[in-house]
Amino acid sequence: MSTANAVGWFEIYVSDMQRALNFYEAVFQRGAFTDLSFDGEELFEFPSVEGGAYASGALVKSEGYLPGKGGTMVYFNSPDCGVEEARVVDNGGIVLSRKHPVGEHGFVCQVQDTEGNVFGIHSRK
Repeated sequence: MSTANAVGWFEIYVSDMQRALNFYEAVFQRGAFTDLSFDGEELFEFPSVEGGAYASGALVKSEGYLPGKGGTMVYFNSPDCGVEEARVVDNGGIVLSRKHPVGEHGFVCQVQDTEGNVFGIHSRK
């Protein structure tokens, strides 16, 4: 049996990298993204800690990869998901499902970013 987390990396596809960077930096307020772009593909990694808990990921703008609803659902961790939820609309996003309990697992909300991607935010309180 493996002790590793199931998710090792995630990518959120975008059509306007600067708009997406502005949105995620304003909503989560965790610092600057790292530019990992190569061969014409724009790739900006979320602020992360090498060897830290949870998975890291990136915003990606690349031919053939389109943003939108109905793909993978990514849940970001938060001390209180209501805090980030409160920043979404002011930064061009849409709140799809307000903070609500998920039994013994805490709380979640679901939102849409400026690129049309849907993601969730999870917290224990």
